[in-house]
Amino acid sequence: MSSVVLPGWLRRSVWLGLLPAAALLVLLIAPLGRLVLAGWAGDVSLPGAAATEAWSLWSPWQDDYLRWRVLWSLAQAGITCVLALALGLPLAWVLARFEFAGRTLVLRLLMLPFVVPTLVAALGVLALWGPRGVLSGWLGVNLQNTPWLLLYGNLFFNLCLVVRAGVDALGQVNARQVAAARSLGATPWRAFWRVEWPSIAPWLMSSLCLVFLYCFAGFGLALVLGGQRYATVEVEIYTLVAHELQLGQASVLALWMLLLTGTVALVYALLEKRLAAPGRVEPIARRAPHGTAQWLAVLAALGVLFVICALPVLAIVWRALDAGWATWATVLDAEVRAALWNTLRFSALALAMATLLGVLHALAAERSVPWRAAAFLPFVVSPVTVAFGLLLLYPSWTASLPLLLAAYAVLAYPFVAKSLSAGLDSLPPHVLHAARTLGASPQRTFWRVTLPLLRPALRRGMAFAAATALGEFAVTLFLSRPEWATLTTLIYQRLGHPGASSLDQAMVLACLLMLLALLAFLLIEWPVADRHDRRRLPTSAVAVGAFLHA
Repeated sequence: MSSVVLPGWLRRSVWLGLLPAAALLVLLIAPLGRLVLAGWAGDVSLPGAAATEAWSLWSPWQDDYLRWRVLWSLAQAGITCVLALALGLPLAWVLARFEFAGRTLVLRLLMLPFVVPTLVAALGVLALWGPRGVLSGWLGVNLQNTPWLLLYGNLFFNLCLVVRAGVDALGQVNARQVAAARSLGATPWRAFWRVEWPSIAPWLMSSLCLVFLYCFAGFGLALVLGGQRYATVEVEIYTLVAHELQLGQASVLALWMLLLTGTVALVYALLEKRLAAPGRVEPIARRAPHGTAQWLAVLAALGVLFVICALPVLAIVWRALDAGWATWATVLDAEVRAALWNTLRFSALALAMATLLGVLHALAAERSVPWRAAAFLPFVVSPVTVAFGLLLLYPSWTASLPLLLAAYAVLAYPFVAKSLSAGLDSLPPHVLHAARTLGASPQRTFWRVTLPLLRPALRRGMAFAAATALGEFAVTLFLSRPEWATLTTLIYQRLGHPGASSLDQAMVLACLLMLLALLAFLLIEWPVADRHDRRRLPTSAVAVGAFLHA
């Protein structure tokens, strides 16, 4: 890790970390502590609310209904991991080993699910397989009230994560070891299992931990696609708090969610430790496909990616265009304009706060491994758990705009911190030292050399943070007022209204929200030329974007 020349007022990491530490303590750690105490006691109420029935810590495992919710949440996350690995590994191998026209574009488009809000993705799945879905209408099937809608939605987000992890991992396989195995008589299949698989397994298992965390703690997809039968624990917590006022029962479930997600996060951290500081290898050179079988493999890989990762997005556009001008005219309604304005201003304010917190955190963590790891805390805890903890700890502030924006910022700022930390690690130390030897002061070196070099990393982190704020849904449902409705909450309201016209309006609003998210996508993956006309390579989705919808 390079040593960055910082001005004197930036050298005290303790002072730099005060604001991010206070934000984590007040908006994450303290609410979670309050939630743990409430879950342990099993009895909690808000001021002015009626007392709720006390629940013991083991109540979720003794109640048949809640036990089904927990077991289904675990099952759907595990099934998604198996499907993502079974589909993602062959796709990654094709993209890593073959060079063909459009490969770079495909790798860039793999970032698309990471910036699409979960509610938009859920509507895309409904547009395909719902009661009036494009494919369900053509094929005469309807997957509503089945588990397949939720599993398909999970794959939309997570297949690309496994594919990107697999492509990066296969790039670390040593070509000399594979060539040695082949020269000793090993078949391609045997060489893969004996040489390539041991090298890529930690990368894939690490990505699968993230897949499991997202699916287990996911909220938006399960709320829209799960229905009454296949909703997850996160949806049950929201229902208990918002509709049934069973806060004790909800706190016990949230405590179990913390324990289970914390365990998986620990496994992920141990796997990531094995990936640190990889040795230098000679990667296997990509080759053009030859023969019918190889070209069929490439076409099959592209077809699977198109069906799972692109069709839901295209289905939203199709359904929105098919809704007609009368439905599109509702975008000009006062309610929609107010929601759009709230979405833009809330996202802009949250992005400004997240950028400040992220920059301070990254600079403070330059030489502190524990402080750097602290940036992962908001990734581990689901937004529903965070919002519920804030609701319990600050009941009189739940309808406060500063608390809502602060919650947005805390959930988004780790993207800035992690991206900027990676940029600090990659800074060439000789450039900074050369500036100092030429007489530049630490302050001038920071503003004229360090900061311009960090601008691409800062830009990527801010883009992910902006996408997070644009699509935030769970926190808004818990802490927002009706007059603070955003596009996500307005879409959810439209889905709750009966009739085809309400669904069409939801599709139009989802298309509008997706366009805003695509702007963030362009900021993340579009190549930018610097003053020397060098092109920036696309960033890895596994390092940053994997956590976007967690």
